[in-house]
Parts: sequence; C-alpha cells; structure tokens
Amino acid sequence: MHPHHAIPTVTVDQLPADAVLLDVREDEEWAAGHIAGSVHVPMNSIPQRLNYEPDLFHPAGAEGADAPLVVVCKVGGRSAQVTAWLQLQGVDALNLHGGVLDWVESGRALVREDDGEPYVY
Repeated sequence: MHPHHAIPTVTVDQLPADAVLLDVREDEEWAAGHIAGSVHVPMNSIPQRLNYEPDLFHPAGAEGADAPLVVVCKVGGRSAQVTAWLQLQGVDALNLHGGVLDWVESGRALVREDDGEPYVY
C-alpha cells in the first residue's frame, strides 16, 4: 500500500470565515443536529451530485474567488475519505478535523429543522 497523500485538514478554530461546509453524514445524523448554513449531501451521493451539480463543489466566495469547501462528518473519518476523493476529481476540498464532535466540544452550536434539541447523532 502506498501512503496516501496528506489530506488537507483544518481544525474548527482554523475554519475560514467564508468556508462552505459540506456535511456528508446520513439523513438521520443531519436531522439530529448540524452546523447552521452547511450543505447536506450524504457520502454515498457525492459522486452523483458532483456529476450533476459541479457548482455545489466550487462555491463562489468574495470577489469571484472560490470559497473554501470544508467536508464535515461526525468525527472526521468519512469526511477525510470524501475530501481525498474530491481532491482526485480536482475539487479543492478540506477536511474538518474532529467533525461535528469537535465543533460542539469547542462550544459552537448545532441547529435542526424541528423544535427538538440539536445533538450529535
């Protein structure tokens, strides 16, 4: 096995202000609680969505430059796989180290669509 190229990673504290967060968890995990403003595409739907909606993976930032795309899951494992795959497709993606667990542990809030209390599923 060849060692994988280092996967570009950011911590919660390093997140660029204009980052677009791509949450690749499953529907029930997303429903339980997610980061406000993030985009939900379950991991197994990523290839199809990239095919049909490439603009989703090249978000426009300020002054026409691409905004950073940061891939998120619960702890950072699935998002690392997705980040590595997206990099191979020419998408400039970053992995969020520690996922939504680190997000919550750093004192940041989650949201959900219904009236329930958001939590990490």
